[in-house]
Amino acid sequence: MLFFRNRWLPAAVAVVMLWACDTGQDGYRTWQVYGGNEENIKYVALRQIDTSNVARLEVAWEYASGEASETNTTDMKTNPIIVDGVLYGLNPQLKLFALDAATGEELWTFDPGEIPVQGANIGRGPFAASTKISRGLAFYDGGKDDRRILYSPGGGHTLHCVDANTGKLIPSFGTNGMIDLHDDLDVENAHDLHISNTSPGIIFEDLIIVGSRLSEAAQSLPGHIRAYDVHTGERRWIFHTIPHPGEKGYETWDNPKAYKYAGGANVWGGFSLDKERGIVFAGTGSATPDFYGAYRGGDNLFANCVLALDARTGKLVWHYQTVHHDLWDWDHASHPILAHVKKDGNEIDVVVQVTKQGFIFVLDRDTGEPIYPVDEVPVPQSDLVNEKSSPTQPVPTFYKPFVRQVLTEADLFKAGLPDTSYQQILQRFRSLKTDNMFNPPSLQGTLQNPGWNGGAEWGGPAYDPETGVMYLNANESPWIMQMVKVEDEPNPQGFDFGSVYQTNKEVGMLLYRQQCSSCHGADLGGGETNPSLATYPSLKNLPFDEESFKSLIATGRNTMPAFSHLSNEQRTAIASYVLNLEDRQKERYVRSQAEKVPEYLTSPYRVTGMKFLTPEGYPAVAPPWGHLSAINLSTGETEWKVPLGDYPELKAKGIAAGSENFGGPVVTAGGLVFIAATRDEKIRAFNKQTGALLWEADLPAAGIATPAVYAINNKQYVVIACGGGGKQRTKSGDKYVAFALPD
Repeated sequence: MLFFRNRWLPAAVAVVMLWACDTGQDGYRTWQVYGGNEENIKYVALRQIDTSNVARLEVAWEYASGEASETNTTDMKTNPIIVDGVLYGLNPQLKLFALDAATGEELWTFDPGEIPVQGANIGRGPFAASTKISRGLAFYDGGKDDRRILYSPGGGHTLHCVDANTGKLIPSFGTNGMIDLHDDLDVENAHDLHISNTSPGIIFEDLIIVGSRLSEAAQSLPGHIRAYDVHTGERRWIFHTIPHPGEKGYETWDNPKAYKYAGGANVWGGFSLDKERGIVFAGTGSATPDFYGAYRGGDNLFANCVLALDARTGKLVWHYQTVHHDLWDWDHASHPILAHVKKDGNEIDVVVQVTKQGFIFVLDRDTGEPIYPVDEVPVPQSDLVNEKSSPTQPVPTFYKPFVRQVLTEADLFKAGLPDTSYQQILQRFRSLKTDNMFNPPSLQGTLQNPGWNGGAEWGGPAYDPETGVMYLNANESPWIMQMVKVEDEPNPQGFDFGSVYQTNKEVGMLLYRQQCSSCHGADLGGGETNPSLATYPSLKNLPFDEESFKSLIATGRNTMPAFSHLSNEQRTAIASYVLNLEDRQKERYVRSQAEKVPEYLTSPYRVTGMKFLTPEGYPAVAPPWGHLSAINLSTGETEWKVPLGDYPELKAKGIAAGSENFGGPVVTAGGLVFIAATRDEKIRAFNKQTGALLWEADLPAAGIATPAVYAINNKQYVVIACGGGGKQRTKSGDKYVAFALPD
């Protein structure tokens, strides 16, 4: 018998269904789409590698580009795609490559750094690709002579169209094979602000549907969703995620001009697609600026929403908002997945959105209505000047949180710590607001658990359509969020620097303290000198010249926002201080008219955010800090939950700590869940029914990515990009490693 979508089938039918899972409409046998398939469920119906033989896996091939970063800034998060025996992926230096997927032999490479792009800074020099992020590719199949790969190199502001057969740009797409994502946004002066695309778009018919990554500062572009013709690059439709006058949702912004200056509400985690219904689904991010929303009052549609759009026209089918007037940076980091749930004897097609704060929203695919009640719960209100919190927030009732959300003193990390360390974190804990997960940002300081990195993060869950079980990796590393009055700063925002401070060095030091020190520390050392800033790199001895560093300040990079509101003179002053440019430091600072910024770009507060860590650098909450769960979407029950990742020194003491993890799991018909994602540089396979660890292997660098599973010539492979670096701050790498059973 076979258990399929929550029902047992007779043996004869089971045989047919097993065959269908292997060879059905798409059979879930290929990996031609980011996340495995349009549903983005990261499932493959391959059985050659199973629970009985997975321990015999060995390295089948390795591919190295030879272009790993010499520092730990590489962030190779790519989930490769495999089409007709060819694997397409990205290396740390922006290059697209094609490999023989059975041997790892390189077939061709495409280097976007060799292509001149006006206004781009994506090729050579200190601001090159190793500092960027690209999680995947989109593949269009128009027949053997018209196969196209569409992607944004390293998260840059261009969308490239490359011939999948030759590795050459297709010049008929856009301008010489590219389009600029600044264009066609329906906003003024878009080219002055940062935009990139870290997750790939999704193909529907002859369209490529794309989202964006934006600055999270006050001055930011809107995250409008767009569709382009895959042949010409012409924009075919746009959906305004920050509504214009006359559009649905416009009334949810208190300021009628908010659409002209508010930013964010962007899709940076990717899409899922129901091809039969012709509907594309997306989870949007928060509106900008984060943490203080006085100038964007109201519920702020369509920020923090699950969206269903007509894939042909971009028209809104339905929306569901999971956070009203977000003050916590609770953007949807991962894409929705498409699944099936059995309820009251009926099977319902659903959309599942997991969140940073640990909630599971399960929505009817046709209507967007929750299939089980979601309560609007009264929440604490902000005491910051002019801030108006939403009076309630939505909380699912049937699906329980998959992480701890409110911590008590009993949840603090104590076992194995010196008492002095425990007393230090206990004292800090008692100084914070900790009693409600919806405590807004405050001057006192607010504890967020899970922290800014989730809960659920960009890897997203896997889902097994045979069993109805979702597999979800998550983080539990608390952060401290504290607001600081700008008027209490040594130099308040908008202060006329030129009237008192005479040199670039003086002004640069003050601006650094105001704009940068909360992340990189007063000594510029970031996580290298302060464990609580472990996510942030040191700014000492940077390999930048003045102009490249000023460009970085203006445009942002990875998790660093764009500081485009700073004038050229202010950026010069910061560069002189951070880069220790002695001649520049001595020059007189002259105030620019550009420093007179509009009210909506100012704030009476700035936020400081840091991980809540022990003096030894561990998360201050009791383990596990990272885990993998199996959740039955029909029953709502967690079938198993295991720590994910190790700290060797704690493992030696018998502490199964888990670790922060970035990158998703893959579930197979062979009874396995494959996942890397952890900082300990391993890839693992778990029994999908029990959670038992069946296999693990060392990687040349941490696999901060989602594996891909595929078969060629009746041989099954598991491949993972091993880039390391990034938020995990582990050593960098540039290898793809494929595993298979021995011949």
